[in-house]
Amino acid sequence: MIARIWSGASRLYWLLLPFSWLYGLTTAIIRFSYRRGWRKVHRFPLPIVVVGNLTAGGNGKTPVVLWLVTQLQQRGWRVGVVSRGYGGRAAHYPLLVDATTSSEQCGDEPLLIWLRTAAPVAVAPRRAEAVAALLRAHPLDVVVTDDGLQHYALGRDIEWVVIDGERRFGNGWWLPAGPMRERAARLQTVQAVIVNGDDARPDEIPMRLVAGAAVNLLSGERRALASPTSVVAMAGIGHPPRFFATLRAGGVTPVREVAFGDHQAYRQQMLDALAAPEEQLLMTEKDAVKCRAFARANWWYLPVNAHLPAGAEAELLMPILQAIRRYRPTADGEAAT
Repeated sequence: MIARIWSGASRLYWLLLPFSWLYGLTTAIIRFSYRRGWRKVHRFPLPIVVVGNLTAGGNGKTPVVLWLVTQLQQRGWRVGVVSRGYGGRAAHYPLLVDATTSSEQCGDEPLLIWLRTAAPVAVAPRRAEAVAALLRAHPLDVVVTDDGLQHYALGRDIEWVVIDGERRFGNGWWLPAGPMRERAARLQTVQAVIVNGDDARPDEIPMRLVAGAAVNLLSGERRALASPTSVVAMAGIGHPPRFFATLRAGGVTPVREVAFGDHQAYRQQMLDALAAPEEQLLMTEKDAVKCRAFARANWWYLPVNAHLPAGAEAELLMPILQAIRRYRPTADGEAAT
């Protein structure tokens, strides 16, 4: 129902408009208070890059964060990542993610980023506290924040917005009548707009999610996506249909597709009921980080990577590299050792 309301297919959003106006007014006052200096903006002696979105729900933001962290690491820069850690409940904050950290503590996306990149990751509701914790523990050249576009207490040097090319901004209204956290005019103030899908407009950068080989949760075995085995697909992400479409595009037609809510917590019995032993249960990588401790031999996950067109890499990275060198005037084009 909420998807129909947000897309504009249902006019029930009219009933929610008073709450949306209140949301929009509140967020505008908060944003204005930071601009006027009535609230403190925390700044740090290194560049802060925010990868965020204007809407609620999955847009493909985390794959973009993974792409950015990997690109900077390959150039020798020391990268840290901070996150709100949605879905996690830690005993204390800020929380530095390590090999003992569970998704129940830090949330699924921070753990996924740490496992994929080995970059230092810190989680805290107040992202400035997460940045401070990272800097106390690690020498860093740049910090990337996964989400947090509307978290104005953290100063930033560069902002990227990721848009779902299919859904874009829905009916255009603020939450809860629509999906918007901020109005689309906010795009005029960011350094890059990345569109997940083939519907990029002028001045937007198209991005596609490319699936890799399926990985077995228990053994780590990798297998080509297309397989004659019966597959049950599940996804607990912001927009599950995108994952199911990726499978079909890769030659896999699931016998069943099961959608869960974003940041869904899982238990072994819950997933055992989805697939028989002779079937393969195929999930997203984001789901898999929450299931490692009780995985079955027939459970697999599908990693995806952000693919950007030739030329976009330099366009996106150059301002970040320039910012790093501004903060580190001794750097001469190569990462400092």
